[in-house]
Amino acid sequence: MIFPVLLSGGSGTRLWPLSRAGFPKQFLDLFQGQSLFQMTLLRLKGLSSASKPIVICNEAHRFIISEQASDIKVALSSIMLEPSPRNTAPAIAIAALELMRQGKPDAVMLVLPSDHVITNEKAFVGACEEAKTLAERGYLVTFGIKPLRPETGFGYIKATKKLSGNGLEIDEFVEKPNSETAKTYLSSGHYFWNSGMFMFKASQILNELSTYHPKIVEACEKAIAGGIPDLDFFRLDEKAFNLSPLDSIDYAVMEKTSLAAMVMLEAGWSDVGAWPSVWELQEKDQNGNAGHGDFMTRDAHNNYIHSEKRLVSLLGVEDLMVIETPDAVMVAHKDRAQDVKQLVDALKEAERGETEVHKKIFRPWGSFDEIDRGEHFQVKRIVVKPHEKLSLQLHHKRAEHWVVVAGKAKVHIGDEVKILSENESIYIPKETKHSLENLGDVNLEIVEIQTGSYLGEDDIVRFEDRYGRVSLKK
Repeated sequence: MIFPVLLSGGSGTRLWPLSRAGFPKQFLDLFQGQSLFQMTLLRLKGLSSASKPIVICNEAHRFIISEQASDIKVALSSIMLEPSPRNTAPAIAIAALELMRQGKPDAVMLVLPSDHVITNEKAFVGACEEAKTLAERGYLVTFGIKPLRPETGFGYIKATKKLSGNGLEIDEFVEKPNSETAKTYLSSGHYFWNSGMFMFKASQILNELSTYHPKIVEACEKAIAGGIPDLDFFRLDEKAFNLSPLDSIDYAVMEKTSLAAMVMLEAGWSDVGAWPSVWELQEKDQNGNAGHGDFMTRDAHNNYIHSEKRLVSLLGVEDLMVIETPDAVMVAHKDRAQDVKQLVDALKEAERGETEVHKKIFRPWGSFDEIDRGEHFQVKRIVVKPHEKLSLQLHHKRAEHWVVVAGKAKVHIGDEVKILSENESIYIPKETKHSLENLGDVNLEIVEIQTGSYLGEDDIVRFEDRYGRVSLKK
């Protein structure tokens, strides 16, 4: 069988302001009514011999992972939670060690980033079958993309010696080139874009990691040994995992091993690495404009517009990326799209929260978004999914007033239980234990007015929580 491993630790800063630390690009719906993560899961259904996927992700995203997989009815083998990002080598080591722990040393791992697009799934399946044959022979296989243009944003693989089928022995990995070098690579026919996708046996990749970077394996072994199950997740031991060196699988193994091989993939691949990639994959009008949401163009050409809340209009401009969200607007020229990361870094230095979260915040029970805020008050719209429940909690510095606008709510307040229907409300004093539950089969929506001297999300003490988020200090 093929054992898929999805890496979901990226932040996708070049797709800011849509992609943010709390909700990065792999979870965004950019194309087909599904997120990139969901599209990656569904792509695996074409592999007749694929097992349930293992997902390696940031612990902050665990409920998003679980919910998005559930929404498309895809069962996961396990969700391994990283306490901190350590790059791809430790993540792959964790997945391989998990398969070894399950008694599957010869398991052929298909390692996939969870934020790529592949339009020709039949070609993808064919390339995976070829890679599987090589992996079973002991090779560490990566997938090389035949370059379509002299791209300077990708690393390249040089491969010349034929192995079998579309398989090639890798000569070398090369860093992102300048424009002139990229043109040379394109014309030679021997260089391929590095896709960041891999296939190898669990035991084989661990052997090579132990040879070239043993500290990664040592730390990851301890992280799994000291880890604990948590609901549907597995929490790696934080102290042990954080001692792992931070390195990519390319640097840690692939550039050093004598077992590196490549299968050519011609399947409409894109890593959706920046806004021009999104534009390229969209249907365009007669002037080359593409977009999402409410927008209008006049005498404008080759622009991408993403509108979430407001009408965006473009007049007499070309080659722009215009991204509008409820709390941030970005306008950039296509030629500077790779520099959006620099903009995000500057915003982080300025401690701007717009790099971390959206105005709409997702929780395992539903979501909330901010409607208004003042010096001592805050108004939120809270949506609770059917039959879900918020934790039993209290706040030291704020009181809350809830107004039900849709659905039926069960409210625990102190020692009382109240049932509230549409147009009914309740007041929650500070220092009072309370919880909110949706009793119905449709979303419960409430408007919450908070008042007090401090309104931060960290003013919360949880006593009971079905999602395992109970506070240690009460």
